[in-house]
Amino acid sequence: MAKNLPLIRRKEALWGRSIIIQEIRRFFFKEGYLEVDTPLRIPAPAPESHIDAIPSDRWFLHTSPELCMKRMLAAGFERIFQICHCWRDGERGIRHLPEFTMLEWYRVDADYRDLMNDCETLIRAVAQVLGYGSICYHGMEVEIGEPWERLSVSEAFRRYSDMTMAEALEKDMFDEIMVRDIEPRLGLQKPTFIYDYPAERGALARLRKDNPTVAERFELYIGGLELANAFSELTDAGEQRSRFVQEALFRESVNRTTYPLPEKFLDELSDMPPSAGIALGVDRLVMLLLDSSSIDKVVAFTPEEL
Repeated sequence: MAKNLPLIRRKEALWGRSIIIQEIRRFFFKEGYLEVDTPLRIPAPAPESHIDAIPSDRWFLHTSPELCMKRMLAAGFERIFQICHCWRDGERGIRHLPEFTMLEWYRVDADYRDLMNDCETLIRAVAQVLGYGSICYHGMEVEIGEPWERLSVSEAFRRYSDMTMAEALEKDMFDEIMVRDIEPRLGLQKPTFIYDYPAERGALARLRKDNPTVAERFELYIGGLELANAFSELTDAGEQRSRFVQEALFRESVNRTTYPLPEKFLDELSDMPPSAGIALGVDRLVMLLLDSSSIDKVVAFTPEEL
C-alpha cells in the first residue's frame, strides 16, 4: 500500500496544474515570446522592505527572476517569459510557500495598461481550456468574460476605508488598511486591477509623468486573492539606485538582513528600453482555477513533507 496518501489525494489537482502550465506556455509561444531560464542563485537580490531572501553559499536564492530578465531586455531581447521556482524566507500559510512557482513576462514598448490586457487574455485562455466561462472560487462566481474592473488605489481607499490614501501613508497605516479592509473586497464579482500605487510603494516601477505622486504599478485580484504584481519599468539607474539604498536603510533600521546592491543590473539598466513586466503566482492561479482552499493541495510536496 502506498504510504504517501496526501500526494495520492493531490493527483487530480496535479493533472489540472499540468494542463494550466501547458496552456500558459502555449499562450506565450503564440504571442511570439521567448521562454528563458535564468540562474536561481544570484549574488544580490533586489532589496525590498518585507521580502527576505534565503542565503545559498554566500549568494542568495532569487526571490524573483526580474533582475536577470531585465538585463536581457537591456541586451536587446524584446519579449521574454519564464516559469520558475522562487524562494522567500519565512513565508508560509494557506496562500504562501517559502518555495513557490512564478510566471514572469516582460515586453518592450509597453506599459502597465498593456499588461492588464495581457492578464485578461491569458487567464481567459487558460480558463477556456478547462471549460470555464467564469471562475468559481470559495462559493463566489467571478465573471471573466466582461471587461475587468480597473480601480485606482486612491479610489479603493475612498470606497473601502475610513481614511484617504494620503492619510494612511501619513499615519503609517497604508499596508494595514490594504490587507485588512481593501484586499478582501477586491475581485469578488469580476477580476480587479488595483493600480497607481503611491510613489512610496513604487518598488521598481516608474512614476507617472502627469502625476509623479503615484507609480505605474498594479496588482490583480480575483476572489480576494492576489495573483499578480506589475510595473511600467523604471529605467533611470540613478533613481533605482536611490530607491534600493532607501530600502536597504529601512531593512537595517528594523534589523532585517541587508544585501549588497545588484551592481551589474544597475550598470545595465539605462540600456533597457521603455518596458513593462509582471510577476504572476502560478500556484495561486492553480488554486483559483481548481477552487482549492489551500496552496498545499496544488503542489506535489509541501516543505513539511520533505
